[in-house]
Amino acid sequence: MSETAETSQLNQTDLDAIRKLQEAYQDIKRQLARVIVGQDQVIEELMIAMFSRGHCILEGVPGLAKTLMISTLAKSLSLEFSRIQFTPDLMPADITGTEIIEENRSTGQREFKFLRGPLFANVILADEINRTPPKTQAALLEAMQERQVTVGRQRYRLSEPFFVLATQNPIEQEGTYPLPEAQQDRFMFKVFVKYPSFADEFEIARRTTTLLSEDITPVLTGERILELQQLVRKVPVTDAIIRYTLALVRQTRIGEPGVPKFVREWLSWGAGPRAVQNLILGAKARALLYGRQVVQTADIQALAYPVLRHRLLTSFTAASEGITTDIVIKKLLDETPTHDNELTRDERFKHIFA
Repeated sequence: MSETAETSQLNQTDLDAIRKLQEAYQDIKRQLARVIVGQDQVIEELMIAMFSRGHCILEGVPGLAKTLMISTLAKSLSLEFSRIQFTPDLMPADITGTEIIEENRSTGQREFKFLRGPLFANVILADEINRTPPKTQAALLEAMQERQVTVGRQRYRLSEPFFVLATQNPIEQEGTYPLPEAQQDRFMFKVFVKYPSFADEFEIARRTTTLLSEDITPVLTGERILELQQLVRKVPVTDAIIRYTLALVRQTRIGEPGVPKFVREWLSWGAGPRAVQNLILGAKARALLYGRQVVQTADIQALAYPVLRHRLLTSFTAASEGITTDIVIKKLLDETPTHDNELTRDERFKHIFA
């Protein structure tokens, strides 16, 4: 299908909404720049996840402003924000809420009343998610996946939009409960927050050692975000892009025909269909942020790292050689043809597509 035919699926109202989305994105970046120095890629990936209706894990060493970045993003949106500091003694009821017995003053009878927990907000900062026991992690993951919490026999719906941003510290292992791979798969992105450049750190030192001004103006409302999330799903995607996405993901599944040798040596487990869905949805959102109405291969390539890095499990051999999932992803991108004709004619990929 031609690009013109693809674009025609969007009407004039949608095109106007795309322009407003770009304007809102630039406004949010300007608001965040008042407090956060650099980290442009991290901010972009957070926004893509939000417009794709996904959740994120942010991983980085202490002091990189992960918490500040998330709280500032929440301030730039007209949404209810809640921060949960995860600790080893945190129980599921501490985040979902609990039922209490309360006396009805008009009747004198006692009845149960549900007190909502901090999960009943729009933007949830799950700080140091790997410090709380699996039972509490599971309660959070139910909310992420089902947009509801279960207390006793009662289910309570969460308000939309609902966006969970979890942080974890990769350098401390004592007193932690690492998320299993199956639970990490519930997160759309795993975003690495890296050390700032010299110029950025210079500016951080200049700003944070003087008087602070953190006046943040809300840019988007919850209703507007829901509309933009629907707009993202309208963005057309060609069969060629879907094939390229499938080629990347299906190559990670060891034991399948057509899988490259380095994958069989370096991985013990690959990514599932949710990776394909998240890559395509994220690529649609990225295309809109960049002012395009169709998805390109570059969008899939840019999001391959945050989508796949927590869905691949390296083997003991790879770990002993210092091979990370990002190294595996880079090699996959290098060895996968970007043109559809080359991809479909390649003998190895014919086995993958069979």
